[in-house]
Amino acid sequence: MRTGIVVPTCRRWVYLLLFVAIVVLAVEAIVAFSVERGGRLIQGSFRTGIELVQMTVTVVDEDGRLVGDLGRADFEVFEDGVRQTLTGFTRDRVPLSLGIVLDVSQSMFGQRIDDARLALNQFLTDRLEPVDEVFISVFNHAPQIVVPWTIGPRQLRNRLGDIRPYGGTSLYDAMMSALPLFNDRQNQRSAAVLISDGADTGSLADVRDVRRLLRRSSAFVYAIAIDAPDNRPINDRVNPFALREITSESGGYTEVVGDSPELGPATARIAEELNHQYTLAYRPPGPADGSYRSIRVRVLGKNYRVRTRRGYVATPSSRR
Repeated sequence: MRTGIVVPTCRRWVYLLLFVAIVVLAVEAIVAFSVERGGRLIQGSFRTGIELVQMTVTVVDEDGRLVGDLGRADFEVFEDGVRQTLTGFTRDRVPLSLGIVLDVSQSMFGQRIDDARLALNQFLTDRLEPVDEVFISVFNHAPQIVVPWTIGPRQLRNRLGDIRPYGGTSLYDAMMSALPLFNDRQNQRSAAVLISDGADTGSLADVRDVRRLLRRSSAFVYAIAIDAPDNRPINDRVNPFALREITSESGGYTEVVGDSPELGPATARIAEELNHQYTLAYRPPGPADGSYRSIRVRVLGKNYRVRTRRGYVATPSSRR
């Protein structure tokens, strides 16, 4: 005669299903908590693909001043016109993966490259955090990665000291080379800063190619266009309209400056924005089928301007 309690088979299945449900809810709670607290949603290398749609959001008031005191309930997010429920939100500063893309064509020779070095040294050493990571790419008629992803921006001080400008300007090819690097970044939040003083004169790619690639990236793109009055032909001078086509797709912006001494204040304004952004997340409403889906974010009851990426391509997750 056996002793003890015998649990009927059907009841054991009920207990098993209940246990599985508890585990799933616990995992979801941990994910939501990590986004809410603003740290890193995914440890190790950032994974490509869509499990959560995560976006960086900048909010400015009617006077262009940054707004940094909003809460989760202040935001509405729409995908393809349908309102989504936020599963993650933070206004804390999230670690950043930043790419620098610098024009080193012939027209940057002399004072301009000196001013660019100074502005970028201040940007990297004084305005970013030790947990941030950075790569530096330069371009003339061809792009070149000078510094690969490096955690701790202060390590990169004076890394542009040996650069000597020469050659033409393949700006679009430089962006096509730089944007894929964000697939292997460490941090959730990402941005690129492009500095150029000339129009594209030699790229195989065009602005439409860059915009298509940006649709598969979550990186904000900022451009600083040096449009100094000089004796160059008009078709060699920087084209801010083409740059705005690139930056507006991503949620960033283009700033036109009169000459290179203004690079320092311009990069400081970018850093101020990067240090005062929101991170929002929601679960995509449909399977990852490779389609493009538009995103719109607004702040309830306020005449604020919201900048974020315009959409994303729903690609399946790639786990490392």
